[in-house]
Amino acid sequence: MNRLYWQTLGEGSRDIVLLHGWGLNAEVWRYIAERWAPHFRLHLVDLPGYGRSQGFGALSLSEMTEIVLAQAPEKALWLGWSLGGLVASQAALVAPMRVEALITVSSSPRFAAGGEQEGKHTSESPHWPGIRHEVLQGFQHQLSEDFQRTVERFLALQTLGSESARQDAKLLKSMVLDLPMPPVEVLNGGLDILNHQDLRMPMKSLRLPFLRIYGALDGLVPRKIAPLLDTLWPASHSVIIEKASHAPFISHPDAFSSAVLDFLNAENLR
Repeated sequence: MNRLYWQTLGEGSRDIVLLHGWGLNAEVWRYIAERWAPHFRLHLVDLPGYGRSQGFGALSLSEMTEIVLAQAPEKALWLGWSLGGLVASQAALVAPMRVEALITVSSSPRFAAGGEQEGKHTSESPHWPGIRHEVLQGFQHQLSEDFQRTVERFLALQTLGSESARQDAKLLKSMVLDLPMPPVEVLNGGLDILNHQDLRMPMKSLRLPFLRIYGALDGLVPRKIAPLLDTLWPASHSVIIEKASHAPFISHPDAFSSAVLDFLNAENLR
């Protein structure tokens, strides 16, 4: 049976949908949820096929987004981390009236390196920073040979560089191992989205409040993406958290919370 895991908690009047990244589940938000529960109504979601949302196969970004939208509040703030940032962004594109504001964390409209900024393959176009295609393809190949080790390696990459890297990696690993592991086809489907999806040009048309948060030491979504998107999407705002890697809400929860709340205050969304 296909059933999306969805938990709602908190005492605030504003809804925030929280979407996790590849290979993980909604438990990544637990520490942030404790901080935000007195102020917001939080919706913690396991994306289709991940964690407790079992019974789904490999999905496209559009299919995944439609499944989440079907259960989401009629109007909410959407906050997505990594792969979840793509889902939140797609929701803003296809249902802008339902997304009060968009916040992406350590996410990119195009995770794969290459594919010049405007989609034009000319010598004048800057090379797009991201994860090399061969790295993503390598993960897909390794999933079929050593499932758990491949996931653990990817989790280690997400915390590399931060001062609390070992502790953060251990925490992320426990969140995966304490819940059902996604099927290999679901993980491969997620990697396929990361390898091929490109929302840079479609998102130029967004006119809703939009905040992008990055970790200065992130090896998966390099900080140099921030100024490129500042130019491409001038209506959006970016914040770089120093000494943070791919999971700033875990390694630097105070700075992360401040960035989000300052943005919501500035947009009169609290």
